[in-house]
Amino acid sequence: MIPLRDSTPSGAVPYVTIFIIILNSLVFLYEMSLGPQLEQFLSAYGLTPIKVTESSRFSGGFWHNAVAPMFVSLFMHGGLLHIVGNMWFLWIFGDNIEDRLGHGKFFFFYLLCGIGATLIHVAFHPHSNIPTIGASGAISGVLGAYLVTYPHARVYTLLIIVVLIRFVEIPAFVFLLIWIGFQFVSGASEFGVAQDTAGVAYWAHIGGFFVGILLLWIMPKNPERLVRAWHENR
Repeated sequence: MIPLRDSTPSGAVPYVTIFIIILNSLVFLYEMSLGPQLEQFLSAYGLTPIKVTESSRFSGGFWHNAVAPMFVSLFMHGGLLHIVGNMWFLWIFGDNIEDRLGHGKFFFFYLLCGIGATLIHVAFHPHSNIPTIGASGAISGVLGAYLVTYPHARVYTLLIIVVLIRFVEIPAFVFLLIWIGFQFVSGASEFGVAQDTAGVAYWAHIGGFFVGILLLWIMPKNPERLVRAWHENR
């Protein structure tokens, strides 16, 4: 399922969503410029679980092995499809959550979702030596927040089933529950698999999704949005 647009217009220009997309794109272009040094860059700034859980074994200390990568890795990607897919989901769903929270709180929300997702990935794969990169954990938090905020919105979707291709409108709660269900099934399939061969960080997606739901309930609404809603309902 590929979302093409949603039925919920944003009430304001999503400056932070646009900024995050531009920042991710610039980091990706920098990665592509590194050539043979790319692997060293990914190793240094990707979040490697074993460097978090056993940081004393590695040079650089906890800051270099855990804290800095926890932030930098959220803006790194492993290929063109990786970044395009992530940024497309952010563009479709991020503007509404930014409108819901306000610009500043949305950026804070985004980072917390990414950090929470990363920590849950580390908890499930504490001895993995594969660097984890990508915005998908943070974006999963946006999806979780969208589920509880706009469950009855419609998502215009490109549906591909083997050779069947259809454009359909799906309720947001159906689209997102199918998405998180796939993450659970895929994450469960990792059990018993060697941790140094794990690919997609499904448990980071799951963790980010539920961190996003929790944070949305905790964080106050955007006061500008409340004023707009009051005027619209007069």
